[in-house]
Amino acid sequence: MGSLFQQVAQKTGVSNTLENEFKGRASELQRMETDLQAKMKKLQSMKAGSDRTKLEKDVMAQRQTFAQKAQAFEQDRARRSNEERGKLVTRIQTAVKSVANSQDIDLVVDANAVAYNSSDVKDITADVLKQVK
Repeated sequence: MGSLFQQVAQKTGVSNTLENEFKGRASELQRMETDLQAKMKKLQSMKAGSDRTKLEKDVMAQRQTFAQKAQAFEQDRARRSNEERGKLVTRIQTAVKSVANSQDIDLVVDANAVAYNSSDVKDITADVLKQVK
């Protein structure tokens, strides 16, 4: 089912959909990280004083904000990925049932789950892929 899942995901453009959905937030995190690195570099070259202390506090606050946003981003992305994966699995299962019914097949087994099979085994992967809409 892994190969079929990948083919269906490509056919339906799920990866592109998720990438577009999270592109803005990913860009924001990259900008924040670049800004934070620049401030940290500046901080290393500064001598002790009130400006350095102020910048240290700013960097610490920005690091905390960045960490929180990055964690929320990863959680949201994982959640959406799981949602889309679930939808694809449902679509594949529906297509498998439809193909099995139309071809009078009583049992459908993932090819990776079988250690040995004889030559009279029918592979319905292509039919299932056509059926998935």
